[in-house]
Amino acid sequence: MAQRPNLLTHFQNLVVESQNRAMAAQDKYKFVFTAKEAASEGVTEPIRLPKLIRKAMSLARGPISKYKVGAVGRASSGRVYLGVNVEFPGLPLHHSIHPEQFLVTNLALNSEKGLRQLAVAISSDCIEFGAPCGNCRQFLMETSNELDIKILLKSKHEAEGSFSSLKLLLPYRFTPDDVLPKGSPLLLEKRDNCLTLSGSTEEICSSDCSHLKCKALAAANNSFSPYTESPSGVALQDDEGKWYRGWYIESVAYSPSLGPVQAALVDFVARSRGKGFNKIVEAVLVEKNNARVSQERTAKMILDTIAAPNCDFKVFHCYVDLQKKFITE
Repeated sequence: MAQRPNLLTHFQNLVVESQNRAMAAQDKYKFVFTAKEAASEGVTEPIRLPKLIRKAMSLARGPISKYKVGAVGRASSGRVYLGVNVEFPGLPLHHSIHPEQFLVTNLALNSEKGLRQLAVAISSDCIEFGAPCGNCRQFLMETSNELDIKILLKSKHEAEGSFSSLKLLLPYRFTPDDVLPKGSPLLLEKRDNCLTLSGSTEEICSSDCSHLKCKALAAANNSFSPYTESPSGVALQDDEGKWYRGWYIESVAYSPSLGPVQAALVDFVARSRGKGFNKIVEAVLVEKNNARVSQERTAKMILDTIAAPNCDFKVFHCYVDLQKKFITE
């Protein structure tokens, strides 16, 4: 006599299969790995960082160059991060995001304290690893442990390669120490720019609220802008109501600096699970009024080009709350 199917077991199996598919889809767009998760991918020690490079390259967005570049880095917390190149059709190339910039910005967004090791693929077959370009070596100089960062160098003839320090890869360097007062907080170090919105009688909520201007203000308060004192932050919202944020990151050499829209787009690429930029429907920029470096026109140009046609873009100005600054100092 044939057994009747167990409907409960069948339903439970369907639920498990659905959960497995959801987890697989989430892993496909994963940019941050705990030490345990990285080990399960084969990254059991820093020299194994290349084990994740194919994942990184699969997530790159290079519609102009058609070239996908990936980077894998280990933070001081032990977590492992992926970095990718991001290009924007219709915009000048200098608005693109390098994979090393992407990775370091994601470290900042996740409150990491430092970058320990970095591997950057320089061949499409993921066999060769080399030094970051000059732009990114200079960008890395803004981090608090810059000279201790180890870069993986590996030719196609080597099995594993070896690490070299950023100090050796950027001799005769121009650094924040040449400009900033001794002891100034650097990128990836805790900071509060003590900003508040101008002319607002409304109470500013916490960064956990749903108001984009509050999230943009919180981002501006994290902005690393010691050379022009022009901090700014951007918050984005997609068509499903999910928000993303980023802040302006300056370089002592100026050109490698990363704008707040690009920083927010790092967050978007890292957390939107493959969404196109045309799903961005709302954006807010917070910056100082009459700032030495204004982001408003550039931000509008970028969003007009890549975001949804009806993307609502607003700008709010802020100022330094001297009382708050006095208390924090």
